[in-house]
Amino acid sequence: MNDKDRHQEAEDIREETAAGSPELAEHDRVAELEKLLEEANAKVLYAHAETQNVRRRLESEKQQASAYAATGFARDMLAVRDHLDRALSHVPDAAREDEKSKSFVEGIEATLRELDAVFARQGIVRVEAVGQPLDPHKHQAMIEIATDTAQPGTIVEEMQSGYMLKDRLLRPALVAVAKSG
Repeated sequence: MNDKDRHQEAEDIREETAAGSPELAEHDRVAELEKLLEEANAKVLYAHAETQNVRRRLESEKQQASAYAATGFARDMLAVRDHLDRALSHVPDAAREDEKSKSFVEGIEATLRELDAVFARQGIVRVEAVGQPLDPHKHQAMIEIATDTAQPGTIVEEMQSGYMLKDRLLRPALVAVAKSG
């Protein structure tokens, strides 16, 4: 019911009660005005509560957006970390001892350590995998390996590291899971 309808209804009530006794008309008029006042107060309280809810929701969304703003960039940087890991894993032992290549390898290792430090400062942590039970919220099983050395459902090999940004999964760990032999 909109305001025009309420005003018309109130006017109709006034006209009807004006024809009756003045005391009865005054009492009915006061009761109707009190009813309208209660409805208006209820609407104001509802609007105030709705405004507070919207404000809280917007504040929460703002905090979420701020906390996870770097998600896309962090995912991109994981690829850089993977490449550095692969580069180090392919360095032969002879190159680590050779004076010419030794400083180059140490530079790659230092870069990887610095990248890990930046990740830690931003709340990016590696997902534990090997030896853990498979968690579909953090791990993606790629293959099953028949083995007697681990319980079925336990991760026995990690093919690609998984990472979390605070409490959100950036990338699942790609893993091999034990099955009964």
